[in-house]
Amino acid sequence: MMPETQSGYRRYHSTETAATKVYNDLLAADDGDVTALCLLDLTQLTAAFDTVDHDLLMLQLERHFGLRGVVLQWFRSYLTDRTFQVVYAGRKSDVVIIPCSVPQGSVLGPRLFILFMADLADVVSAHDVKHHAYADDTQLYLRYRAQEATTAAHRLEVCITDVQRWMEANRIKLNADKTELLWAGSTDIDIVQLFSVAVYHHLIS
Repeated sequence: MMPETQSGYRRYHSTETAATKVYNDLLAADDGDVTALCLLDLTQLTAAFDTVDHDLLMLQLERHFGLRGVVLQWFRSYLTDRTFQVVYAGRKSDVVIIPCSVPQGSVLGPRLFILFMADLADVVSAHDVKHHAYADDTQLYLRYRAQEATTAAHRLEVCITDVQRWMEANRIKLNADKTELLWAGSTDIDIVQLFSVAVYHHLIS
């Protein structure tokens, strides 16, 4: 039930297999085709883990993955009333209650983050845009012919906008300033085939 386009924290998957998948898809383009590759930048992985809303995660586990009853209650118990404290040089800070996030350095934490992000694949696929991810590192890519540059730009822009709206609804931040767009194709790519994409008033190119 894990998203097939997610390589993070899965057996036989790694950053290497994720990069190989995207690279092979880029090589599969026909002569004259251009692939626009958008590299989405969320907050750092640590912060991304910290923003997972427990209520939204429970809803996702129930609706998308069918967890109910005692099993769902166990996950809620596992995440509820966690605390944080720093010990340094024999002194302890105040205890802080953690209202959200999944535990880092645990077996379940990364898996829960992946399950929390699973619906993102459906958002992207609805626009007929390819994608692949490793944890919160997500790449969107769209292949097009030179004469289709305007249409491709619009499709990718609408897709990214929907992705950003989904992230905001799930309390995840897309960093538009660090989101990048690049192109792959033959060595004779014409500049006419390239375009920029606006993301919530940010221009990426």
